Amino acid sequence: MDRNGRDDIKVENGYDLEDDHDHKKKDKKEEQEEEFSVERKFENQEVPSWRNQLTLRAFVLSFVLSILFTVIVMKLNLTTGIIPSLNVSAGLLGFFFIKTWTKFLEKSGLLKQPFTRQENTVIQTCVVASSGIAFNGGFGHYLLGMSETVARQSTEDSDAFKNPSLSWMIGFLFVVSFLGLFSVVPLRKVMIIDFKLTYPSGTATAYLINSFHTPAGAKLAKKQVKALGKFLSFSFLWGFFQWFYTAGDGCGFAEFPSLGLKAYENKFFFDFSATYVGVGMICPYIINISVLLGGILSWGLMWPLIDTKKGDWYSADLKPSSLHGLQGYKVFIAIALILGDGLYTFFKVLSRTLAALFFQLQMRDATGGLPIADRSSPETSRISYNDQRRTQLFLKDQIPTWFAVAGYVAIAAISTATLPHIFPELKWYYISVIYIFAPALAFCNAYGCGHTDWSLASTYGKLAIFIIRPQERIPPSNGASHGGVLAGLAACGVMMNIVATASDLSQDFKTGYLTLSSPRSMFVSQLIGTAMGCIISPCVFWLFFKAFKDLGTPGSQYPAPNATVFRNMAILGVEGFSSLPKNCLYLCYGFFGAAILINLIKDALGKKWARFIPNPMAMAIPFYIGSYFAIDMCVGSLILFIWEKIDKAKADAFGPAVASGLICGDGIWTLPRAILALAGVKPPICMKFLSRGTNAKVDAFLGS
Repeated sequence: MDRNGRDDIKVENGYDLEDDHDHKKKDKKEEQEEEFSVERKFENQEVPSWRNQLTLRAFVLSFVLSILFTVIVMKLNLTTGIIPSLNVSAGLLGFFFIKTWTKFLEKSGLLKQPFTRQENTVIQTCVVASSGIAFNGGFGHYLLGMSETVARQSTEDSDAFKNPSLSWMIGFLFVVSFLGLFSVVPLRKVMIIDFKLTYPSGTATAYLINSFHTPAGAKLAKKQVKALGKFLSFSFLWGFFQWFYTAGDGCGFAEFPSLGLKAYENKFFFDFSATYVGVGMICPYIINISVLLGGILSWGLMWPLIDTKKGDWYSADLKPSSLHGLQGYKVFIAIALILGDGLYTFFKVLSRTLAALFFQLQMRDATGGLPIADRSSPETSRISYNDQRRTQLFLKDQIPTWFAVAGYVAIAAISTATLPHIFPELKWYYISVIYIFAPALAFCNAYGCGHTDWSLASTYGKLAIFIIRPQERIPPSNGASHGGVLAGLAACGVMMNIVATASDLSQDFKTGYLTLSSPRSMFVSQLIGTAMGCIISPCVFWLFFKAFKDLGTPGSQYPAPNATVFRNMAILGVEGFSSLPKNCLYLCYGFFGAAILINLIKDALGKKWARFIPNPMAMAIPFYIGSYFAIDMCVGSLILFIWEKIDKAKADAFGPAVASGLICGDGIWTLPRAILALAGVKPPICMKFLSRGTNAKVDAFLGS
């Protein structure tokens, strides 16, 4: 979950004059509002050309920060798949490091170009684009789902698999990650200027960057960075301290049965993860509660009840990882919830998108082609100083439409010719079908994201698994029996990358519009960030893959639950319902319907009460991996809740910085831990907790 819908962020859309006799009132209101206009504060600052916004120091820092954020996203992706927005952290760290560097140069008399908010926006765009590949690249779902480790969990027999390799992963990402960028470029003016789409995340990021570059904002940013650094250091040292006690399986603080041994057996315990305490402080309260409710429903009620049917509903002789046993219920019921919630959201956003698009096109025709936001009166169009300034600069540096179309066609042709060599199971005609319809789907996703802040990239990917799938069984390249599974997963990856990058670039265009950053600098920054991500993300994943041998295995430190979910969706698409254990289909129908019903109730209640209704997608996450991380996230929520009750202003100002510090510090520790594992350095102590039946004690002994 890389974004959550937020509709309470207001943006400046100009001032509509409803009646002529209200002009005097409006003029007075405009004078007051323009006194506090954002762009009035910056009108004496020269806006650098788009080339000067793209500085070497910006991209050097972006590369360093991209490695940091890629490690963090990769860790989250391989543990639970819950990815909070890290835009605030990227913008804040970018501001701090470049500001520190330029101050040093200024004191030395060597400063040639001052640090501007446009350069800050370039850094934020590049870092988010690069680290976004760690999620969109499928390392926690469709790519890892192709591996032999996940394949052997899904079936008893050897299934189709393609083990990760740096060469093909980098090649795959380079041929699929840029298409979405070119598909949405011709429509940037329509979405940003004409339709005035809000893009809440892009807007919030722009306001943050604008505030950094005011005197008061710079002072606050300095304090926020100090808080981030303090908790980053604590989180890093806490991770290092915990490592000393993990010499064997089931050892360490992460295995502490804080709620009792019986609860521990059912995945209910606090695992002392600074990362997920931080994630809990960033995610909305209802998401954290939903995850906990899902864990209670599944591991506290359903799985113990289904386990009593062993020998009746499924064979008692099956291994724990068999999808024809209890594991099958865990995986497929979670899939039913995810599909129910995803399809409901997809059709809801699509219907609202089409309705809004139809309405706006009608209104545009009625006003003779004038932008909707500029419609003030029959005679004239009056907009705020902010919008005048922003629109002027946004339209100044155009990206030619022919360039975008030519780029899309060229990359699509290269991709169509290349992908069958990487995945022989994915025929060229399937790829061609995807690329014909992809621009329309990319626009729908980008337009819907502009209204709701929801990117439905993973939903489009899941639909591709079922729609763009072979109707015949394809023998895969390794000689196994289900090549259609690999074809479905590869098609999912192609679709996800296109629609995800389209909505990401649209968010960046909105951020650029509000910070007076050129569309060209945004596009180039996104291109460079994506190229960085196509190299950094596979390398970071490879480090995880080589350092942690049990990657993708249930119950391990990195279970990658989405990899199993995506693979089994592909199996379901190829084999149909015959792969489900007894009565599982009826339970799936029930939970699929329940997900839709919950969403209907949520929409019917309105905003006031909807915030108390749980999120089905979040509830599905612990069905497979357990609730231990939900306890951590709820602890984070509790900390933030108490902080807000004590001092809300301070919690609002420093909460995201503290949470980011907890996440970043633990993420940074993952790198040296992986290097130690590769070097064969083992922790010296194992701390394990045993039940009374085995002479209950806490064992602390030197590891071999």
